[in-house]
Amino acid sequence: MNNYNPLDVEKELNDMETRKHIAAEKKRCNSHNCAQAILHTYADIAGISEDEAMSIAGAFGGGMGNMEGTCGALVGSGLVLGLVNKDKVKSMKQMRQIMTKFQERNGATQCKLLKGIGTKVVLRECPDCVADAAEFLEEQLNQD
Repeated sequence: MNNYNPLDVEKELNDMETRKHIAAEKKRCNSHNCAQAILHTYADIAGISEDEAMSIAGAFGGGMGNMEGTCGALVGSGLVLGLVNKDKVKSMKQMRQIMTKFQERNGATQCKLLKGIGTKVVLRECPDCVADAAEFLEEQLNQD
């Protein structure tokens, strides 16, 4: 059971200005993987507990556990969208917008490319990827 109250959503959305920095710090201090940093930061808006957020996103750090997949911060953003929207079409449309903006800013969405694995050129450090994903997520959540 969680303490989620739908009436608090508007207040929570207004408080999001500081959340991207909170999410980035969770990754920077290594207490969360990238997906956990996002989902944990927005757990109240998503209607889940912080413990549930940590469990749900646990396997999605490091580019889905092996750096071959999509950046965990983007995966975490998709999880938040799905939980908030409860509408597949809307969530997918918003996720495409987040992915496009992330790609434009960072040059990649795949973990190993962002981290410079194989190229030795780091495109973006993990905490900055988390901040970017949080920023773009907040833009989508604030559209309603």
